[in-house]
Amino acid sequence: MELVAGCYEQVLFGFAIHPEPDAGGDHEEQKWTPVADFTHHAHTASLSAVAVNSRFVVTGSKDETIHIYDMKKKIDHGALVHHNGTITCLKFYGNRHLISGAEDGLICVWDAKKWECLKSIKAHKGHVTFLSIHPSGKLALSVGTDKTLRTWNLVEGRSAFIKNIKQNAHIVEWSPRGEKYIVVILNKIDVYQLDTASVSGTITNEKRISSVTFLSESVFAVAGDEEVVRFFDCDSLICLCEFKAHENRIKDMLSFEVPEHHVVITASSDGFIKVWKLKQDKKVPPSLLCEVKTNARLTCLGVWLDRVTDTQESLPSAAQPSPVSKEQSKINKKEAGDVVQEEERQSIPNAKKCDLTGDSNKPTKGNTPVSTKKRKMVEMLEKKKRKKKKI
Repeated sequence: MELVAGCYEQVLFGFAIHPEPDAGGDHEEQKWTPVADFTHHAHTASLSAVAVNSRFVVTGSKDETIHIYDMKKKIDHGALVHHNGTITCLKFYGNRHLISGAEDGLICVWDAKKWECLKSIKAHKGHVTFLSIHPSGKLALSVGTDKTLRTWNLVEGRSAFIKNIKQNAHIVEWSPRGEKYIVVILNKIDVYQLDTASVSGTITNEKRISSVTFLSESVFAVAGDEEVVRFFDCDSLICLCEFKAHENRIKDMLSFEVPEHHVVITASSDGFIKVWKLKQDKKVPPSLLCEVKTNARLTCLGVWLDRVTDTQESLPSAAQPSPVSKEQSKINKKEAGDVVQEEERQSIPNAKKCDLTGDSNKPTKGNTPVSTKKRKMVEMLEKKKRKKKKI
């Protein structure tokens, strides 16, 4: 197991986690030991997003690039330079597909084996601020600075519905089973039920929210511009517990399960990454398993689990039926006033297999990702072109 974290200082940190032998057989008292493994200095600006699959860690940055790091070989695997704007979100689905969103309003679907851009979709009129893939791989949700929540049919590669949410949301997240989803606007969380496509409840946090992670289908953890983490029940909307996790605001948080442990990891502007062991009763605050001081202003967080296979290998093919029709068609009937439109039926053009720069004239080698030196050349050429256009 390895923790990976990005920071304002342009570095990706990697820390291997070693569970210590549990002499007494009491898992409650077990501690883990973090060991510094690597630092990766690929970006020229602060890191803004990180995603992990069974082989690679990908990082997005304000330098408008996505860098790929091979966790098995511990080497740089190149860069993807399709976006023109800060990379705001990165999500793997299984080992075959990566989806990226950026301030250029684009959502891109990447083949995570050949590292080709399979589709480039103009998703939002403003920035794409967040996206989340349904556990089935057939739907995705995205939010942006155009005050919309958009539902994507990933089977056909097109927009299914657009909902006007009247404010700019910055987080959207599916529950583990995909029966509900949450949308975050500043310090407010709206809980939506998929079967009704409507808000079933609203939770207000004390400060602006920076991260939300589901602990189960009915409980999620909330962190933000404060030192505290809170656990909420989705149905009753009650705060089950809260605990002080850091000395400064919490920037990112995630949860996962390994044998005998259900874990939450938090990363803060105080430079610490902390690993917490959850209790069965979510009303009881978790216990600290280990912590790492990075001496950096952390921005994003991931965990690499060295697993041989991933059950979700790839996004479904177009031959598989889409679940959009039944549940999402209810949006029009139930909340007609909030829905701007149902998108035209036409699919997004199945873009010719675009190279990683989005421009066949730019220097790339076959289908392999762009090396750091080549990426910097490409960036210089792009800047010159932009200057000429302005003139």
